[in-house]
Amino acid sequence: MKVEPVRVLCLDIEGGYGGSSRSLYESLNHMDRSAVYAEVWCRRHGPIQERYRKRGIPCQIVPELPNVSPLPTISRNMLEHAYFLWRFWRAESFRTELAHQVNKRFDVVHFNHESLFLLASWLRRRTSVPFSMHIRTICWEYDNVFTRYHARTISRAVDHLVFITENEQSGFAKMGGRPNGTVVYNIAAALLETVLPHESVPRDGRLKIASLSNFAWVRGTDRLVEIAVELAALGRRDFLFVVAGHMALSRSLPGLLGRIGRRGGTLADYVKEVGVGDLFLFLGHVPDPERVLAACDVLVKPTREDNPWGRDIIEGLAAGRPVLTVGRWDGFVQNGETGILQTTFDAGALARELVGLGDDRSRLAVMSEAARQHVARLCHGPDRAADLLAVWTKLVRA
Repeated sequence: MKVEPVRVLCLDIEGGYGGSSRSLYESLNHMDRSAVYAEVWCRRHGPIQERYRKRGIPCQIVPELPNVSPLPTISRNMLEHAYFLWRFWRAESFRTELAHQVNKRFDVVHFNHESLFLLASWLRRRTSVPFSMHIRTICWEYDNVFTRYHARTISRAVDHLVFITENEQSGFAKMGGRPNGTVVYNIAAALLETVLPHESVPRDGRLKIASLSNFAWVRGTDRLVEIAVELAALGRRDFLFVVAGHMALSRSLPGLLGRIGRRGGTLADYVKEVGVGDLFLFLGHVPDPERVLAACDVLVKPTREDNPWGRDIIEGLAAGRPVLTVGRWDGFVQNGETGILQTTFDAGALARELVGLGDDRSRLAVMSEAARQHVARLCHGPDRAADLLAVWTKLVRA
């Protein structure tokens, strides 16, 4: 007897410009197509749509897709949620069509990011189709009335949660959420054998240090400059930070960063003023970050959120690039084995670690192979895709 494929509608907020979009694509790309029919609705145009087209996965753009995330302060939350309500009201026709399509064509709705929680709550009252949701960030650390409302609303509206690591699951529970779900690590595909190194990265003897994050204070992007200053103080300018992403500085940043931001500057302006411009190459947004990794030797992410497990980190490890980062959870980055994991950021210590790797390329090679093998086990594409498909299949059977 032939079993009909599970029909899943996936709602994506990023369109390929962020880790959640790439992670969803990798999951669908590795799934058994005879067992699932997936359709993706993206809020933004982006590079991911062409990838879906090549794989024969239906994908459409719906800019009306409303999302909102809790923020650290009450005042910012009130402004953001007020703006969301205005957008939500304007998207009435989209919401009506969404409910109609769900009831008519799909067995499961998968919300690919927790910021879609209010849309999930609205749709819950208009369909009996089961919902799953990816919990991809730890905004729960703010611990205010909005984060707790966020967690409780998700618990009421969504049937099964998918956490990208154990950290998101425990954080969700701390905010009063019901962590009724499964931990499924994101997929990291080792693509370097099939991609060319980014043409803008010079092929010389310098150790190349990749950064794949748009500028954000919480991501610690500015800390790259602190590491570069320490390298210069050691008399070592034979390193190159290869920075991919948007590097605009906001007006609210502290000190010189904020002053440069107020005159419309970027991190590139900041490194020039600090005197380490020769240690940096800024690429802007790169639609294929694996080409940056192919041209570099290590990945650095000196995050202020102490979350050493993001999309860029597992992709770096999968590419055989040791990761230097900050945090306590060592599921992916194991200190001294697959990279360097600091519990507290120390720019000088990271600079010395880079010098050690640059001077001892045999140690770098050993660490690179350990990184590749470790993440290949944890983030194996077919296995992790099967885990997510099992969630959807179980929801339909239930």
